[in-house]
Amino acid sequence: MPAPSEASMKEIHELIAVDTTSRDSNLALIENVVKKLDAYGISSQLIHNEEGTKANLLATIPAADGTRTGGIVLSGHTDVVPVDGQNWSSDPFDAQVRGDKLYGRGTCDMKGYLGVILAKLDQLTGAELAEPIHLALSYDEEVGCVGAVSLVQKIVDENLAPRGCFVGEPSSMRAIRGHKSMNVFRTEFNGVAAHSSLPSEGVNAISYALRFANFVEEVSAELRNNGPRDESFIEPTTTMNVNKFDGGIAVNTIPSQAVVFFEYRSLAVVDREALTARFREKAAELEAEMRAQNPACSASVQQQAGAPGLDTAPGEEVVALAAACGAIATDEKVTYGTEAGLFSAAGIPTVVCGPGDIAQAHAPDEFIELEQIVACESFIDSLIAQLSS
Repeated sequence: MPAPSEASMKEIHELIAVDTTSRDSNLALIENVVKKLDAYGISSQLIHNEEGTKANLLATIPAADGTRTGGIVLSGHTDVVPVDGQNWSSDPFDAQVRGDKLYGRGTCDMKGYLGVILAKLDQLTGAELAEPIHLALSYDEEVGCVGAVSLVQKIVDENLAPRGCFVGEPSSMRAIRGHKSMNVFRTEFNGVAAHSSLPSEGVNAISYALRFANFVEEVSAELRNNGPRDESFIEPTTTMNVNKFDGGIAVNTIPSQAVVFFEYRSLAVVDREALTARFREKAAELEAEMRAQNPACSASVQQQAGAPGLDTAPGEEVVALAAACGAIATDEKVTYGTEAGLFSAAGIPTVVCGPGDIAQAHAPDEFIELEQIVACESFIDSLIAQLSS
């Protein structure tokens, strides 16, 4: 089996060594990438979060004639999930080769992909490109595709107009054209506290929160039984779950607050705005009931994260380009969400294609098979050749 290049392994090791767990800053990694791009004469734009503690990076490798518009986006996120409470056989931030695998947090999801791109900067900048290649690195993908929103908007605002995008999430180098949307909500109910022996003097926030949670389950069952289906997915319908519930302070106190956390992952044909509106309307209905007992009560629905689904048509040019570069063609759609839907929603046809198996992502002893790194190197080499012809 061919081995990954020393350059790719070096870049991946360096990326893994920088702890970019989503709760922390990614600026050290981004600044290192800026320096690498500067060394090749490629300028970078940084799009920071409001606090200035994290940043997206957007850089364009222009075509040989200087053209900076059109072309292809290579997109990836820089953050990783926590290792807290996981039992690792080695330091998760010190990548190690054992057998035919490279272990470390982010090897699979998705610093392996980013490392290969950085290792190819010499070839990327030295090629006689007929069209540009844009590098788009985001923050906070793991907490809900947060950073990519402003990153994609920057691409739109700059009128870069790429004709396609590859998002390098681990897909075992398959060209994935579809996934569901991702939508995460926090619904808070504020009632009135009272002694449990005097329930009429209080308004029980948990009681109303439970009714809301039950409504989420009812809508979930409705969509599962009567909603649209897409058999390309393992779960062919829109899925929905109440995943966390907080409330109460003591068994002898009427609870004044309760919070329901829920999420749904919808098929592309489902109207996300209309579906979300149903939950806001239910919360408003329950709030009215609470306020009838005490005007100090309230209920609110806050969307904490959200990204559209992906449903790229098989006839899009970017699909054919993926195949020409060696991606494995498939009609399978994946259960996990990615930033690809944001690019697609902005009018940029997008395919998810990256090294590694999603089953290894987020797990203790996360790894990527070395042959997947080699396959990604071959993909980027082929992309350079395709865009140089």
